[in-house]
Amino acid sequence: MSGHVMSGSNNGARPSRQINVVLRSQEPVQMTASAPVVDNEPLPAVKPLPPGDHFADIQKELEPMVGMDNVKALIYEVYALLYITRMRSEAGLSGGSHVYHMIFKGNPGTGKTTIARIVAKLFQKMGVLSKGHLIEVERADLVGEYIGHTAQKTRDMVRKAIGGVLFVDEAYSLARGGEKDFGKEAIDTLVKAMEDHRNQFVLILAGYPAEIDHFLLTNPGLPSRFPIQIDFPDYSIDQLIQISELMAKERDYNLMPQSIFKLRQHLIQEKMSDIFSFSNARYVRNIIEKSIRYQAVRLLNQYSNSIPPKQELMAIKPEDFKWETK
Repeated sequence: MSGHVMSGSNNGARPSRQINVVLRSQEPVQMTASAPVVDNEPLPAVKPLPPGDHFADIQKELEPMVGMDNVKALIYEVYALLYITRMRSEAGLSGGSHVYHMIFKGNPGTGKTTIARIVAKLFQKMGVLSKGHLIEVERADLVGEYIGHTAQKTRDMVRKAIGGVLFVDEAYSLARGGEKDFGKEAIDTLVKAMEDHRNQFVLILAGYPAEIDHFLLTNPGLPSRFPIQIDFPDYSIDQLIQISELMAKERDYNLMPQSIFKLRQHLIQEKMSDIFSFSNARYVRNIIEKSIRYQAVRLLNQYSNSIPPKQELMAIKPEDFKWETK
C-alpha cells in the first residue's frame, strides 16, 4: 500500500496478536561489577522520560491505520523494550544486546514500506539509529553484472543505509537464480554487513509470504538473524472501502453512497478473480486517483460556462468510477 492504512484507535484495548515475534539477545547478559542491589535498597534516582515524548508522533501515525492491530502491537513492544532497556541502563542494570533486523511478509499494497519508515523513525527517536532514514532497494540495486560487481553494489547500498534502515523489497528474488547467480553474493554481502556494521543499521527483508519462507530456507543461518517477523494480511473488502473513503477525504472529496456501492461490487469481483496479484490498498489508491480525474472531466463538461458548487467539486459520483471489464 503506499502508506495508507487506517483504522480507528483502540481506546486503550490491547490489540489482537497475529504475530510470531521473538526478541533474542545477541550476547549473553553480563552482570555489572557494581555491588548487588539489596531488596529494600532504593535504586539510584532515575528521571524517566515520559513515553509521549518519544512515542506520540509514532502513535499519531499508527492510530489511523486500518487492519494492522498486529503491527501496532509489535511496534509498541519494540518501543517498550527500548524504553525499559534505557531505564535499566540508567539504573545500573545490564541492557543486553538485542537484534532488530526484521522480516515483513505480505502481498503488495499491505503497508510494508510505510511501516518500515515508521520503524526507522522510532529507532531514531529512541537513539538506536543516528539518522532514521529509509533506503529502499530491490534486486537490481544489489546484483551486478560480473564477478565482484554485486558485492560492491551491495556494500554501497549498506553504506547509504548506515544510521537508518535498509529495506529490501522482494528479497526472495536474490535466491532465485541458483548457486551461480550473483544474487547469492548479494545475500552473503548483506550477512557480512550485519556483522561488520552491527547496531549501525537495521535490515528489513520484505516480500510475498510463501516466497520469503522459501528464501529463508535457502540459507540455514538467515532465520536466526531476523528475530522479528511480521505478517501483513490482505485487507478485507470493508477495510478497503474504509481506506477508499479516507483517501478521498484526505483530498477533500466525498464518495457518494451510490459510488461506495459500485466500488464495493467491483472490489469483490476484482479480489476474487485476481486473488494472487491483487494489490490491496495500492489498487484502491489508483482507483481513487482515476475517479478524481474522471470527475474533473465531467465537471469541466457540465459547467463549461459557470463555476460548480462546492458540493459538486467534492462529490465523487458513480459515473466517476470507470474500469475495464474483463
